[in-house]
Parts: sequence; structure tokens; C-alpha cells
Amino acid sequence: MKKWLQRNKGPKEPQYASVIQGVKELYNKRLRPLEDLYNFKDFHSPPLDNADFEAKPMVLMLGQKSVGKTTFIRYLLEQDYPGMRIGPEPTTDRFIAIMKGDPEDVTPGNAAVADKNHQYQPLTKFGNAFLNRFQIATMKNIVLDKITFLDTPGVLSGEKQRRDRGYDFCQVVDWLGERVDRIILLFDAHKLDISDEFADVINTIKKYDDKIRIVLNKADEVTDQELVRVYGALMWALGKVMNFTEVPRVYMGSFWDQPLQRETNRTFFEAEEMDLFKDLQRLPSRSALRKLNDLVKRARLAKVKFIGVHYNRK
Repeated sequence: MKKWLQRNKGPKEPQYASVIQGVKELYNKRLRPLEDLYNFKDFHSPPLDNADFEAKPMVLMLGQKSVGKTTFIRYLLEQDYPGMRIGPEPTTDRFIAIMKGDPEDVTPGNAAVADKNHQYQPLTKFGNAFLNRFQIATMKNIVLDKITFLDTPGVLSGEKQRRDRGYDFCQVVDWLGERVDRIILLFDAHKLDISDEFADVINTIKKYDDKIRIVLNKADEVTDQELVRVYGALMWALGKVMNFTEVPRVYMGSFWDQPLQRETNRTFFEAEEMDLFKDLQRLPSRSALRKLNDLVKRARLAKVKFIGVHYNRK
């Protein structure tokens, strides 16, 4: 009875406790040996470690100075994190990975990249100037049980763009953009101009357009009529840089713990806030699929490398 269900029985596929466990074992058994054999690290990137597979979903915050990146993270965590500074002037001059840990502490960049429990070891290629501007902040927080946040220095504008950071800001953002699960571009309703450096940053990450979400912060500080104009101006400015074929999703609101300056759009802002939070809440369940897709892309690049090596040997 129903013997056709039993036909063509092949060897049983291995059973894994989770998708991540399966992806990690497939990489270590099948792809990693070939990468080592053909020096794939010289062509693309260093081999993946367990930390690359086991890391929590990451959210990268980007924006010009004083748009509210650090305040936004604090609003999500509902508490300060170690090393946090908030003020009217630019206060974040470094990349800070905020993640789960005990006790509350701040780990400097050189020590952070030496820790194999984290996936930041390849950041050493950006030099000491960058590592002096990188740190890991650890703390207990229920949000950090599922997600890691990456705060960043404010993108420079005006005359400050001529300053040399000592490292390539866009290359660092590109490295992070490839590995994070969500990129949030923050804009201030009063500062919609996109500086040259910010345009370079957006051009660098627009290839990760499926990860990008746009947040128009401090939207309660303008009137209803002004908000419509601000939204139109933002779309016009972004259109010149991103060249998008579809209008991106823009979340509007006031993402901090202070009362709204104007109550007329409270219901709208609360709905926008919930939509954004739901998007972030879905990241842990989608992280495994993102890592699987990244591994498939890596395998394709490795295949090109292997074929090229064999072709040159003939």
C-alpha cells in the first residue's frame, strides 16, 4: 500500500538542531576547506568563524550629526548603555556595538577584535585609527537578548567633511552593511540636506537596499502642512542619491521619551512607531535566512575564484 512513497530511497540527510547549526556545519565541512586551499581570504574576506553564524541580528544606525541615533537606541532599550553620551552637539565620535553581556562594561576596539566570541576580528584591516574609535558596550537588557545595535559617528557636513578621520569611513560602513540585518537611515525633520560624505555613504550601502529603512525623526516639531513638504523634500533628496525605482518606506515620528511637541498627529506617529518596531521584532526569525543567503553568495564568489585558478593553471 502506497509503496510509491518508499521508492528511490537515498541516504538520509543529516538532521540539525537549527538552521544556523546546519549552515555552520555545511560551511565548515564543504566550503571552508576549499577556501583554505585556494586562499579565498586574499580574494574576498577571511574565513567565517562560529561567531559569524551565532551572532544575534544586528541593526546599524546611520545619519548626520545630531539627528538622534544614540537617543533612538536609548529609546528602544529604555535605559542608558555604557559609554553613551547625548547632547546638543555631536557626542558620538566612535562606532559602538551595544550587545548583551554581564557585567556592564566597555571593551576598547583592540581588545574587542581579539575576542573570538565576537565577529569583529576582520575589522583589524582598517587600522589602529579605526580601532581607537571602535568599542563594544555590554549590558543586561531584554531587547539585547535578541538584537545587537551599532551606533556610529555622525556623518560630517560642511567644512568638517575635509577632516581626515584616519580611516575610510565608507569602507567600514560597507563592511558592516554586508553583515547586519537592518540599516536605519535617520533624518532630522529640520536637516534634510545630504552632505557629500553622507551621499558617499548612501551610495556605498544602496546595494543592500533590502535592509534599509528610513526614519524621519523629530517629525512632531513641524506642523501638518510642513510635514508634507518635509516628506516631499526628503524623497527628492534621496531620489538624487539612491536612484530608487520604488518609493522606500519612511517611518515618521519622534523617537525619544519626551512628550510630543504637537499632539495633532499622535495617532499617526504611534502607528508609525509600531510598524517600525514590528519590523525590528521580526529580525531574529529572519536572521537565519539572511545568513543562508549570504553563504550562498559567498559560495558563488568562491566558485568563481576556484574556476579562475584552474583556468590560469592550464
